Amino acid sequence: MGRDTIADIITSIRNADMNRKGTVRIASTNITENIVKILLQEGFIENVRKHQENNNHFFVLTLRHRRNRKGPPRTFVNLKRISRPGLRIYSNYQRIPRILGGMGIVILSTSRGLMTDREARLQGIGGEILCYIW
Repeated sequence: MGRDTIADIITSIRNADMNRKGTVRIASTNITENIVKILLQEGFIENVRKHQENNNHFFVLTLRHRRNRKGPPRTFVNLKRISRPGLRIYSNYQRIPRILGGMGIVILSTSRGLMTDREARLQGIGGEILCYIW
């Protein structure tokens, strides 16, 4: 069985966010780099650094948290994997779902690379729905 790198990224970020960790370390691949760029542009993470140990490249993401909150810890980033290796979900640009009425984003894999739902609607192209982020 192959590894699902997108699910690994999402799980790592979700777990670090729930445990109030400041940083998370994920493996560096082309798809990981594109997802991290989208998360940084949309403001879901604060900073990204690329490191190398031996011959392994990885990213260190600095997560954004809600500060000065009293009571139970609440997560800032909610991520949900939609399309997976066993069940691919595709959508044309007219049927791309809106998350929280446009407050969240959908990451799509299109013929022009990874992009958000807003960019895909503007360009008029659909693709595989990778994940929801809100």
